[in-house]
Amino acid sequence: MKLTPRFALDLFYLVGGVFLLVAAMTYTSGTAGWLAFGVAAGLTGVAGFSAIRTTQPGVKVGHGLVALASVWTLVAALTFTGATQTWLVFANAALLGLLAIADLVGHEVTTERVVHELVVNSAPRDQQATKPLAAA
Repeated sequence: MKLTPRFALDLFYLVGGVFLLVAAMTYTSGTAGWLAFGVAAGLTGVAGFSAIRTTQPGVKVGHGLVALASVWTLVAALTFTGATQTWLVFANAALLGLLAIADLVGHEVTTERVVHELVVNSAPRDQQATKPLAAA
């Protein structure tokens, strides 16, 4: 089975969101804010590029929403301070994680994914090997 770029990117977004979720509650508000700024800048770039480059509408919407949430995280990390910044970083990280999970679920239920997983054979492998050849 091959790892699709959409799946890999969604996992990347999820890891970024979970990292910020933990960082918001572990570090001081200033440190968490700068970490949020750095992670959100990376996520904004990757998600924005992915949303622009893809031709699939589902991927475009999912990664576009992640890019939008990342931009808001950038704004919140630079604008607010103290406890407000901590809780906004935490909430934005939770939003990024939820959007990544939603896009992962969307990836798993697409028709393309289902078709790749369901391979229909007309006969079991044992019978295919012992089938007589038709006369020419």
